[in-house]
Amino acid sequence: YALAQREIGLAAGEPPATRGYPPSVFSLLPKLLERSGRTDSGSITGFYTVLVEADDANEPISDTVRGILDGHIMLSRKLAHESHWPAIDVLQSISRSMNDVTSVEHQQTVSQIKKLMAAYQQSEDLISIGAYQTGSNPEVDLAIKMRPLWNEFLKQGSTEDSDFNSASEGLRNLIARMQQLKPMKTSEAGQPPGNEQTAEAAR
Repeated sequence: YALAQREIGLAAGEPPATRGYPPSVFSLLPKLLERSGRTDSGSITGFYTVLVEADDANEPISDTVRGILDGHIMLSRKLAHESHWPAIDVLQSISRSMNDVTSVEHQQTVSQIKKLMAAYQQSEDLISIGAYQTGSNPEVDLAIKMRPLWNEFLKQGSTEDSDFNSASEGLRNLIARMQQLKPMKTSEAGQPPGNEQTAEAAR
């Protein structure tokens, strides 16, 4: 749609404004996308696809569309090359209506997993070249252990069914496993938290 309107706009004499797109493209996109929604006579749910140029998620069309829609699912070429299907980049995807349709517990669970995924992503280059030293960041250490588990959870075969309840159960299992893998906090004397006074009395 955007490419077709670009050709029409340029042929009509419009100046190429943003990366070769004339102003009419950005004025017509909201009119197209905002047709979706609920009215007194019915509702329209729209799924729109945007092929970004050079894998640049911030190119003008993608950036404009993200600002209009209620959410977006970003597909990752890197995940596709790793045979990770569906190749959804969870950290780049978002739903603005999630808080309206899910419980606080579910939102907190998702937040914990995404925080761990973000910690891994920030150190991924160091990890991949073997420069990361285990123990330098407990959160990254935990993320390294958890990565195979969340990758397995996020994969789904083309003939595999998954509803909201089973997905929520899978998230809770990830959190339970994360709690098991977390290192126990100890005091400088090697005592569990809360036993400092006992250790002092023993001296």
